Amino acid sequence: MEDASFNLPPGFFFSPTDEELVLHFLYCKTSLIPCHPNIIPDLDSRLHPWELNGKALLSGNQYYFFTKVNENRTMENGCWKEIGVTEPIFSTFDKKVGTKKYLVFHIGEDPHVTETNWVMQEYHICSSGFDTASCRSSRRRRKHDQSWSKWVLCRVYEKMRSEEGVKFYSDDDESGSELSWLDEVYLSLDDDLEEIGMPN
Repeated sequence: MEDASFNLPPGFFFSPTDEELVLHFLYCKTSLIPCHPNIIPDLDSRLHPWELNGKALLSGNQYYFFTKVNENRTMENGCWKEIGVTEPIFSTFDKKVGTKKYLVFHIGEDPHVTETNWVMQEYHICSSGFDTASCRSSRRRRKHDQSWSKWVLCRVYEKMRSEEGVKFYSDDDESGSELSWLDEVYLSLDDDLEEIGMPN
């Protein structure tokens, strides 16, 4: 397909919530239900983030694409590494429908790797959040569940830093120290979990 196939028309902006990404896009993909409009492409997860331009759906500064689950996210001169944070995604009816994992792109090879500002949010569907009673046989239900676990939806963006940065002040250090963007992610997740009543 041509690159233009994944560009939105002028005036349109793709800004779905986590719930919408899982329910309206990932669920359709894994259930083999036609998705209209079909604007999110299938890509190999082992791409450098700067290779996504012209291949993934671009909206603002965020890239969206589907990929098959792959534990090996290593490339020739870099890799995506999980940061160990998994965030639950709930529907408006407080039913868990998916999870979101955070990964960071690193350049180089172990043990000499450099962390970049590129972040990937990897969305997984939670089959327990959907009614599978419509599957008549256990064999068909197993095939359906396997399809769900095969695909993920990814959102990739480069985290921008303000010129002054975020400052963290403690009682012992009046000069302050800069808070890393990874710390910012953890603090943001703590706020989100507290807001929905989840233990952090």
